[in-house]
Amino acid sequence: MGLQTSPLGLVYFGEFKNGRLAGEGTYVAPWGDQYVGGFKDGGWNGQGSYTWTNGEQYVGEFRNSVRTGQGTYTWRNGQKYVGEFKNGRMNGWGRMTYPDCSEYVGEFLDGEMTGVGKMTYPDGRVEEGLRVGGGSVGATK
Repeated sequence: MGLQTSPLGLVYFGEFKNGRLAGEGTYVAPWGDQYVGGFKDGGWNGQGSYTWTNGEQYVGEFRNSVRTGQGTYTWRNGQKYVGEFKNGRMNGWGRMTYPDCSEYVGEFLDGEMTGVGKMTYPDGRVEEGLRVGGGSVGATK
């Protein structure tokens, strides 16, 4: 275990291997954002959580310091996405729940509800079908 600080005010407390961040550790930015989890080759790799000072949080997989794999992103208003990430964005299958209890289950592409999916609204309405760029093209039930 050790401590490393940068001239920019970044602080790392955790494990090292061959002088590089490796194993489990905590990274804190001078503005308050915090990452806790796995490190490999000096970057965030494996399971971890990143918490922003505004209260938003991602918990899941990281690869080369980027959200990649399965994870959960929670916004401060209670909106939550659980699903696949690629290159730091929602990509693949996922479930988005909103504070008003509506829910989308389906495909995402570059952070947008794009592809086959199902949107369920609090009043019971359901839209199923293909969505393009977050818009609905599906049938309503």
